[in-house]
Amino acid sequence: MKEFLARAKEYFLYRWEHPVQNTASSDQLELLKMLGISSFGRVVMVRNWESGDHYEMKILNKQKVVKVKQVKHVLNKKCVLNEKCILQAINFPFLVKLHFSFRDNSNLYLVMEYVPGGEIFSHLWHVGRFREPHACFYATQIILAFQYLHSLKFVHRDLKPENLLIDHQGYLQVTDYSFAKRVRSCMQRLKQGLGLVGLGVLIYEMAVGFPSFNANQRIQMFQNIVSGKLQFPSLISSDLKDLLWSLLQVDLTKRLGASGTGSATSSTTSGSPHATG
Repeated sequence: MKEFLARAKEYFLYRWEHPVQNTASSDQLELLKMLGISSFGRVVMVRNWESGDHYEMKILNKQKVVKVKQVKHVLNKKCVLNEKCILQAINFPFLVKLHFSFRDNSNLYLVMEYVPGGEIFSHLWHVGRFREPHACFYATQIILAFQYLHSLKFVHRDLKPENLLIDHQGYLQVTDYSFAKRVRSCMQRLKQGLGLVGLGVLIYEMAVGFPSFNANQRIQMFQNIVSGKLQFPSLISSDLKDLLWSLLQVDLTKRLGASGTGSATSSTTSGSPHATG
């Protein structure tokens, strides 16, 4: 894995320092249908007139981006908070890839691979919850994808079921880098196990069927987060319960992954006084 990450970093650094500009135009693409609404625009399905290939195109409205003061995230190519530059530079099996990009006076267009399986969020809504092996299968892919991003000093900062797509083979594709950030060092975040907290929240929602620290009142939810109060239905195995408790541990000295490496190397701590069955 170290050799792979080293080669991947070389490729990324070259693409990051030499971004490709305007690799397509609207004349080459046929608009097929609306897929959804993003934070700063809309997402549509398009087809390349020449090849017949289908893509997902994210249309970012420049005026809307400016209004919400997120210009640096998408419009300034020199800024490290640039979704387009991130997408055109990364290359990993479980991350959505950018194929083309272009702009006009009103919008920035990001043409990415079309992922036909839809969002994890939609599947969860239909089935209620995933079986534990199913949830762990997806969690493994997220860990590998984030290990790659962290090796490039990127933090995604928006891990949620809506940003996880399923491809035609059943594997995950992480998408939406609107809030991704390249930092000088991920070490402080890794020491605190912050990335793995987000993973724990996601695994909990996939396996249990509702968000962790859930409560009827918003203030109660905040209190649950601060105190680390979790509820585990009887259907959750003891192994998964121990894993989730360790990932969502309030005490940094006991939190799984808060070892400076960002990997799950520390021992789990079961039997939380705040964990209920």
